Amino acid sequence: MLDPDEKSITEAVLRTLADTPGSRTRTVLSSLVRHLHDFVREVDLTEAEWMHAVDFLTRTGQKCDDTRQEFILLSDVLGVTTLVDTVNHRRSTGATENSVQGPFYREARPEFPDGADISGGLPGTPLLFHATVVDTTGAPVPGAEFDVWHADSHGHYDSDVPGLDSTAMRGLFRTGEDGTVRIRSIAPAPYPIPDDGPVGELMRSTRRPVMRPGHIHVRIAAPGFSTVTTMLFRDDDPYLANDPVFGTKRSLLYRRDLRDGPDGPFDLVEHTFVLDRLR
Repeated sequence: MLDPDEKSITEAVLRTLADTPGSRTRTVLSSLVRHLHDFVREVDLTEAEWMHAVDFLTRTGQKCDDTRQEFILLSDVLGVTTLVDTVNHRRSTGATENSVQGPFYREARPEFPDGADISGGLPGTPLLFHATVVDTTGAPVPGAEFDVWHADSHGHYDSDVPGLDSTAMRGLFRTGEDGTVRIRSIAPAPYPIPDDGPVGELMRSTRRPVMRPGHIHVRIAAPGFSTVTTMLFRDDDPYLANDPVFGTKRSLLYRRDLRDGPDGPFDLVEHTFVLDRLR
C-alpha cells in the first residue's frame, strides 16, 4: 500500500494477515492489530512514549530466566492473568472458583499420606488444614489428587528459604473415601511480589502496593471433573483488598480459627471444595 495514513494503516496491516493459515491465529492477530492501533490513536502516543515502551518490554525480557518470568509478572499486575483464567474456567454456580496458579507450583513434588506434616521443620504457627472435596450435588470425591503449596512465616517459598536444600510446604495428597484430606504445616505470611525489575518500576510509578496477602495454593484433579487451581486467604489479612495480582475472591476467604492443642496453639483451616463435572 502506498501513502498509508493514520486511518488506512490499520486496514493495510489487516490485509497482510488475510492469508494466515489457521482461522484462530488470523482472528487473534487481527484483533490485536485493531486494538493496538486504536490505542495509539486514542492516546496520541508520542515517539518518546513508544520508545520508552520498547525499552520497558526489552528490559522485561532481559529480566527473565529459568527461575523468574517477568512477563508473567507483568501480566499478573495488569490483571491479564486473572482475566485469562476467568474466561477459561467458567464454572457452574456453587463450584469452587479458580485463582491464579502463580510461579511456585512444581510438578516434581513429594506425595504424602493423610495427616502428614509438610512444614519441613520450619518455624511458624502450626496449621492444620482439613479439606473436603465434593461434587456439585454434595457427594464426596474420593481419590482426588490434592496439591498444596504455600510460603513460610516470613513469606518465602521453599526455593527461597536460605539453607533449605529440600522441598517444604508443598506436597501431593489424595482424598479418602469421604472426600477429605488433612494436612499439617505452618501458617503462611504475606509477601511482596518481586519489585527489583521493570514491573517494580511500574508499581512504584503508579503508587501501587506490592504486598500479596498470605495464602494457601490448592490444585485438585480427579477423573471426570474439571481441575481446580485456586487459593485460600485469611479474611482478616490487611492486604486482601489490594492484591497486586488480583487473585482474591470472597468465596476463597476463611476465618482464622486459633485452637489450643497438646503442643500449643495452632491454626485450623477448614474448607469445602466443589468440583464441576466435565461436560
